[in-house]
Amino acid sequence: MDNSEFNAVSVVKAANIYFDGNVTSRTVKFEDGTTKTLGIMLPGEYDFGTDAAELMEITSGDLDVKLPGSDAWHKVTGGESFNVPANSRFQLKVSVVADYCCSYLA
Repeated sequence: MDNSEFNAVSVVKAANIYFDGNVTSRTVKFEDGTTKTLGIMLPGEYDFGTDAAELMEITSGDLDVKLPGSDAWHKVTGGESFNVPANSRFQLKVSVVADYCCSYLA
């Protein structure tokens, strides 16, 4: 399967806008009921909360992430990903514009 595009999906027109427009995304819904968001993060520092577990795939850009339960920052670059548990918070320091795909896990 080619991971560069999604087929047979619906896209919610309204953007998800966070941090005064510095982080934006669009919701993509799949026929099997799963959901992803595709977005862009401008340089800055962000604190996110999760309801569901998430897989964050960074498709381009650079950032540092501090995951729940850790005091350490970890560098993530385009082509890499990280998991975030449900009902938790994580911090990001985005150094250059970062393009991402967030998958919500069951």
